[in-house]
Amino acid sequence: MSSKGNPWFDKWAKLAKEKGYPARSVFKLMEIQKKYKLIRPGFRVLDLGASPGSWSQYACEIVGPLGKVVGVDLEPVKFSSKLFTFIQKDIFELTMDDFRALGIEEFDLILSDMAPKTTGIEVTDHVRSVELVHGALELSKTLLRKGGSMVVKIFDGSELTRVRKEFEKIFKNVIIFRPSATRKGSKELFILAINKL
Repeated sequence: MSSKGNPWFDKWAKLAKEKGYPARSVFKLMEIQKKYKLIRPGFRVLDLGASPGSWSQYACEIVGPLGKVVGVDLEPVKFSSKLFTFIQKDIFELTMDDFRALGIEEFDLILSDMAPKTTGIEVTDHVRSVELVHGALELSKTLLRKGGSMVVKIFDGSELTRVRKEFEKIFKNVIIFRPSATRKGSKELFILAINKL
């Protein structure tokens, strides 16, 4: 369904604009934060699939002057801050040197709102989503500190149980969460992987 003329989309998009965020997706992260408090003052946060910048903007508000947010995306972001650095790059091409250049060896939290360009074919979209999730999980093995956490978007489907088990090998607590700001009928879910072992 097109977002144009969709009252659900319009409500959240309008609210995002009123509050100064580039996209309505921020409300999903706000709900996760309100319930689980995964972003904290002073944290170093990696935001994968950061464009247009709502999640990074919200994270900067919480981490404060002692924190740092690094966004990665192929598309540019519509947000800037002294606390924010943007890397325009494919996440599968990231190296440790990208972060060492910023004086960062590891992160406290990794966020990923990445989604594939959807085809409308649920199985295909699910498989492509899982590939992005795996990319984020691989990065967490080297970039996320012990005790750190992740928030990763995934499209629901046949691979969800297996993917969850992969996270459970690395994290103490794994939760599948569907924010109330998610469009009705959407396959979108979030994996909350808490406390890296």
